Amino acid sequence: MKIVRAVATVGGFTSLSRIFGLVREILMSHVLGAGIVADAFVVAFKFPNFFRRFFAEGAFNAAFVPFFAGKLEKEGKQPAILTAERVFSFLGACLILLVLAIEIFTPEIMHLLAPGFSTTPERLDIAVTFTRITFPYILFMSLSALLAGILNSFDRFATAAAAPILLNILMILALLAYPVINLSAGLTLVWSVFIAGIVQLVWLYWACRRIGVSLRLLVPKATQDVKHVMRKMIPGAIGAGVMQINLLIDMVLASLLTTGSISYLYYADRLNQLPLSIFGVAIGTVLLPRLSRQLRKGDIENAMESQNLALELALQLSIPSAVGLIILSFPLINLIYGHGSFNVNDVSATAPALAAFACGLPAYVTGKVFSTSFFARLDTKTPVKIAIVCIIVNLILNLILMRTLQHIGLALATSISAWLNTILLLIFLKKKELFKTSPNLIKMIGKVVLCSLLMGGVVFFIHGYFNDLTDKLYLKIVSLLFCTCFGIGFYGIFGYWLGIFKTLNFSSLRR
Repeated sequence: MKIVRAVATVGGFTSLSRIFGLVREILMSHVLGAGIVADAFVVAFKFPNFFRRFFAEGAFNAAFVPFFAGKLEKEGKQPAILTAERVFSFLGACLILLVLAIEIFTPEIMHLLAPGFSTTPERLDIAVTFTRITFPYILFMSLSALLAGILNSFDRFATAAAAPILLNILMILALLAYPVINLSAGLTLVWSVFIAGIVQLVWLYWACRRIGVSLRLLVPKATQDVKHVMRKMIPGAIGAGVMQINLLIDMVLASLLTTGSISYLYYADRLNQLPLSIFGVAIGTVLLPRLSRQLRKGDIENAMESQNLALELALQLSIPSAVGLIILSFPLINLIYGHGSFNVNDVSATAPALAAFACGLPAYVTGKVFSTSFFARLDTKTPVKIAIVCIIVNLILNLILMRTLQHIGLALATSISAWLNTILLLIFLKKKELFKTSPNLIKMIGKVVLCSLLMGGVVFFIHGYFNDLTDKLYLKIVSLLFCTCFGIGFYGIFGYWLGIFKTLNFSSLRR
């Protein structure tokens, strides 16, 4: 499968999911605002999602996909499926024990996860109740991650990429239906998360059966294959999840700030995650099994070409996206969230957090490419060493910056540590001779930065002009859409004139 087509497939479904997710966030901000219930829900929702991104999608994919893809390439379909069944059964048993432990000790964990909640007992009690309902989501999503890894190894990207849409749809329905079912908005929302986990697992299991992979539940045993995956998974959890660890630290520290700080960071991060998920996750999802197969075959030349192509795509998409989010941070937050229970002060507090997160967007996306290059070679130790350094730096910066910048300082520290993570990954890749930059890469980066800055300046001027003329909601929507479309068009045309897109080696995509 062509890598660009595969990235477009994953990115397309991810975009659709993010559109539904945006609708979900609009409804959520309208109903919950940025108060006690919103803060409690964010903690309860982010806790299992932290494990999902950090443990299931990050660490598990980093350990399982290269191993499964390599076994599929060398030994064939049946031995690979047997390995998947053993891992599936062992992982499921471990996760059930984890869920039971969390359910029992949720109050104690909440004091560690959100220590600031102790000052508002009502918020703490709500968070404990919400977390006990949402946490089993990690069981369903971790098993779903295994099924998605199998589908991706067979170059079936669409079904796995579409699965998150189900979560967003169910949460939207919950926010619309809570008055009818006579349940509070918060409780309806957390139960929708629980149900969505089951629905996504069934969806992906059905998709695997369609390609002839029907996993059986075996007696959990720590076989050699299982031990191999788990050994790679533990350091991979930290190496692949450095950003998630930093965001978790942000949430813990934000609980010590004024009420609403957790919600401000959450809403800002959700918008920042839009391009990150579309570009970064899509590129990493496609690149990992592709690189794994190429390296198992000893096809080093094409593996290097795949890495360079993924890096060029990441930079060409993430840099202009970051500039756009920074320039339009306030009008975006105001238009999307600035209504209902989300007041003007909430908008003013969330917009600069979005700009701070967006500063690190290119680092988040390119970091996905670099870490994937290690994982495809079954090297999880190097990323974990780098990640530990970055987590320490992030914590230090958090403690320094939050004193003056409050929650904005937490977002800025996360961006700085993301750049450090990306730079160190690149240095070690080159040191190990695992990455060779193409001759035109530096020139291309310069052109992308120039084009993005010019685009940002033009969009800033145009939006400022229209903003002075518009005071009605529909006119603000039209002006923001016009600015966005104009910016994309400007970047595309000017970038084509500068020859940015000519650096892509499309002949390598057919291999």
